[in-house]
Amino acid sequence: MDSLFAPPGERWQPVSPRLRSLRRALLAFWLGVGGLAGGVAIGVLLNWWLAAGAVVVAAGAFAWGWWLVGRNWESWGYAERGDDLLVTHGVLFKTLVVVPYGRMQFVDVTAGPVERKFGIATVQLHTATPATDAEIPGLTPEEAERLRDRLAALGEARAAGL
Repeated sequence: MDSLFAPPGERWQPVSPRLRSLRRALLAFWLGVGGLAGGVAIGVLLNWWLAAGAVVVAAGAFAWGWWLVGRNWESWGYAERGDDLLVTHGVLFKTLVVVPYGRMQFVDVTAGPVERKFGIATVQLHTATPATDAEIPGLTPEEAERLRDRLAALGEARAAGL
């Protein structure tokens, strides 16, 4: 990884492989539903040969999406340093967000019904400047709780000196 987006010497924590599984399951569901509905609609309205072509296109999109989800999952990482938290992600457009602990206002942990089914949560950091907000998806509930508590404590300790 480029040293601009992953400073050397940092111990990068990956997100849970459950995030990859969740996103692939959603891809399969939506392409399956969309491909089936589109294939039937094209077959009824136009021609069954065109419907078969639509199914082939949907299968190709599924294969491409499966690969992209894996690449995106690999790009997520975070590192806790002495004074700040680093969050990186992105394959084509890479992003590195540095959130100083003293600038954090609050930390959210969220998990919708699908995320809870897969056993993951998202930690979101809020600062006074929305540009420095960051989120880390795909954490196990235990890691999300640990990170929330640690970041909240560090944020309070660093903000007290301002």
